[in-house]
Amino acid sequence: MSYPAALNLAVRPAPAPGAATVIFVHGSLDRGESFRRVMRRVPELGVVIYDRRGYQGSRAGGVVDLSGHVDDLLAVAEEARASADGPVMAVGHSLGGDVVLGAALADPRAFGAVGAYEPPMPWLGFRRGGALGTGRPGDPGADNSWRAMADDPGEEAERFFCRMVSPEAWARLTDAGRAERRADGPALVGDLRGIRGEGPPFDVERLGVPAVFGMGGEATASHHRHNVRWLGEHVPGAVVFEIQGAHHGAHLSHPDHFAAMTRLVVARGAGAQPSTAY
Repeated sequence: MSYPAALNLAVRPAPAPGAATVIFVHGSLDRGESFRRVMRRVPELGVVIYDRRGYQGSRAGGVVDLSGHVDDLLAVAEEARASADGPVMAVGHSLGGDVVLGAALADPRAFGAVGAYEPPMPWLGFRRGGALGTGRPGDPGADNSWRAMADDPGEEAERFFCRMVSPEAWARLTDAGRAERRADGPALVGDLRGIRGEGPPFDVERLGVPAVFGMGGEATASHHRHNVRWLGEHVPGAVVFEIQGAHHGAHLSHPDHFAAMTRLVVARGAGAQPSTAY
């Protein structure tokens, strides 16, 4: 098969026989190009980046739900395995981490190991400004109705950007830059609905491949740290990689550290013992 035609995708082949290939999966209101700083720091690896369907260069593919993004990633992974003779790993940032985990659960053979940096999982009960739940079914802390979305997807994109980055950063964007983010609004709404449904989209405790869960330091949002710690405690064999001083956008602000987390994912796929100090 070939890479999905609907996806705007870039491939850097593995530089040596047997070298690992890593597929980076971006989060909400982001794009594949945001991993370029990290890519430059892992020259020993093959790399695949792409705009998820509905975003930026993949808007023509239409908006899909979480399962659609999982299917796309599995198709990308299948082609990557066919094109390289080394192992294939996947690392996702934010909601891209949910896509990676969902794909690894759907097909445990797809990846040698996976990484997810601060993947949002509001069904566990850890959410911005909300109560801390136990992550168990029926826990009142796992209520996902904590914030209504805007009726207009473009407005929701602006609100999301201001919340995740800052209102000042939104004001600094050019008119074209703001229009680009607003155009990603429908895909963003699809992302948010996918993780705020009636029940969990998957059971992460069933993950059967080596996993690294990344989080920022004390400066990042507390609900992300609570979530990642929970994952480290409840996912069999998982390790937590903390990037001190980083916020949610660590792939942009701390690319050296994010590259180190990526190397840890590759090492875990090769059976190496984890070292999470950085």
